[in-house]
Amino acid sequence: MTIKMKIGFALLLFGMLAMNATKAQTVDSIPSRHDFRFSGQLSGWGSITSDIETKGWLGSRYIPQVNYTYTLSKDRLIDFEGSASLFGELGVTSVPTVTASGNINPYRLWARYATQGSEVRLGLQKINFGSALLFRPLMWFDKMDPRDPLQMTSGVWGGLYRRYLLNNSNIWLWVLAGNKDSKGWELYGTGGNLSPEAGGRVQLPIPTGEAALSYHFRRADIVRINPPNQQANEQRIGFDVRADVTVGLWLEASLTHYDKDIGGTTNQQMITLGSDYTFDLGNGLGVTAEHLLYGMGSKVFSYEETLNFSGLSLSYPFTLIDDVTTMLFYDWKNQQLYSFINWQKQFNRISFYLMGFWNPETYQIPGQGSFSRFTGKGLQLMVVWNH
Repeated sequence: MTIKMKIGFALLLFGMLAMNATKAQTVDSIPSRHDFRFSGQLSGWGSITSDIETKGWLGSRYIPQVNYTYTLSKDRLIDFEGSASLFGELGVTSVPTVTASGNINPYRLWARYATQGSEVRLGLQKINFGSALLFRPLMWFDKMDPRDPLQMTSGVWGGLYRRYLLNNSNIWLWVLAGNKDSKGWELYGTGGNLSPEAGGRVQLPIPTGEAALSYHFRRADIVRINPPNQQANEQRIGFDVRADVTVGLWLEASLTHYDKDIGGTTNQQMITLGSDYTFDLGNGLGVTAEHLLYGMGSKVFSYEETLNFSGLSLSYPFTLIDDVTTMLFYDWKNQQLYSFINWQKQFNRISFYLMGFWNPETYQIPGQGSFSRFTGKGLQLMVVWNH
């Protein structure tokens, strides 16, 4: 599905919702209320690194966003969001050589019909859930880095239905299509440009917290390790629970299984245990700790390759506009430490971020691939303007 086809598909869906909404307003004789808003985010950054081939980066991204809301009644509305990502970056090596890259892509493009207890959203959107913060086994449809202050991630094309019940339970159902590239933890892309995916999630309240069960199905393209055009059915089951007692406690787990023998990646399992607490020190010291167990193998619960990662995040607000966050990740298998610190200064519309990192040259953090802007040792300054 090309970008033009995807945009046309989303606009068609929005038009259908708008026609239905107009009909409902005529029948019920409810006065309409329109709300249109234009906003945007402009960010620019520069970074220097000392021990990898690319010694510096200069880049910028602008995300213009349009929101439109049509209110049908006090508990019914339709709304639309459209935004694009205009990105450009220069990299400088030690030779020196300058490389340039850039793109313009739709960032979000969805239409939604919402009532007091449910919503349907169609188009290019972000879908994420779960209890974990640093290592997320349920990072199925996004690729957010916990160290990224802007939490940037590509969206997925599809439809999402959510139902909210009076006892604080909620039900999610989704159907995705046109998402060929791998997303989240996926090792392989989705077979076929329009191959549909489907799944759902049920979240229930428990004493002092909540628990949820999630499921997803798709056809995976395993052409890299099998003859051309080979595909396999992939099923994922996820479970997460959070309880807030004296401290916050959570568990998040995911199991991925392929119906064909593809060697050591036939089965993948992830479990994260975590806790957080804010200590009464000064303005409040926030502490988050997590541990991830990750395994892959040809048989379920019998893994030939495993990874163990521990993570610690500390945050402290010095003033109302100054905040410092540091994150430490430790790879027990390779005995490598990843360190990151971020000083944020927040004004009304402008934010400054000064980030320092001291990491291995080769990335091993699961879910983040082999390349990151935080590879090696370096500094990065980012300025963000929201309007």
